Amino acid sequence: MDLVIDIGNTRIKYAGFINGQIQTKGYCTEPELENLLKTLSGKVNKIMLSAVRPVSNPLLFEIKNCSSNSLVLSSEMEMPFKNLYESPKTVGVDRLALAAGALFKFPNEPVLVVDVGTCMTFDLIDAHAAYHGGAISPGLQMRLKALNAYTKMLPLVDLEAPKDLIGRNTKESILSGVVNGMLKELDGIIDAYKLRYPEMKIILTGGDLAFFDKKLKNSIFADADTLLKGLYFILKQHAN
Repeated sequence: MDLVIDIGNTRIKYAGFINGQIQTKGYCTEPELENLLKTLSGKVNKIMLSAVRPVSNPLLFEIKNCSSNSLVLSSEMEMPFKNLYESPKTVGVDRLALAAGALFKFPNEPVLVVDVGTCMTFDLIDAHAAYHGGAISPGLQMRLKALNAYTKMLPLVDLEAPKDLIGRNTKESILSGVVNGMLKELDGIIDAYKLRYPEMKIILTGGDLAFFDKKLKNSIFADADTLLKGLYFILKQHAN
């Protein structure tokens, strides 16, 4: 089994691949991940780690102890695509993995992969396997926290689907504004990209996928595992 691990801004995801297919996956805390790696020691062929925040030495030790063939994703690694970003070393490893996942699913086609997580990111791969970049904006939770942090009276609201377009109290108004506003932002930006790439495929992924996958007017492919598949794609490229 090959193991890929994604340490994001808010949570840790992992997946075990056998013959290119996900056999097991889940979410965990760092201590839970350390315990998982201990139980898998000697059973994992290769490991790919992606982290957008610092990784503790004990966790790195368990990764290396679990498999002698382990890689930490870096913007300096060779990718399965050409990186046309003006500052390629500054691209987040999560965005690189998403781009690889898009290429893995739709080779030889222009693809826009949209991740709705802590941040909302847009990343474009063209039909010639070239990564162009995209956009970054706040995710749902960040928008809710910003309304509370930068005003005197607005409360911090727990994220849930708005009941109606018209909010009839402060909580409903915040949820309508944040969720529906981001929905319209998604459709508007996708429309702008499609003016340049009419045949473009769109992949929607990320932790808040369920808030948008059935509400967008644009045709999309919803895949919560795009980043994990991208990590596996990069891992296979560096297998030797």
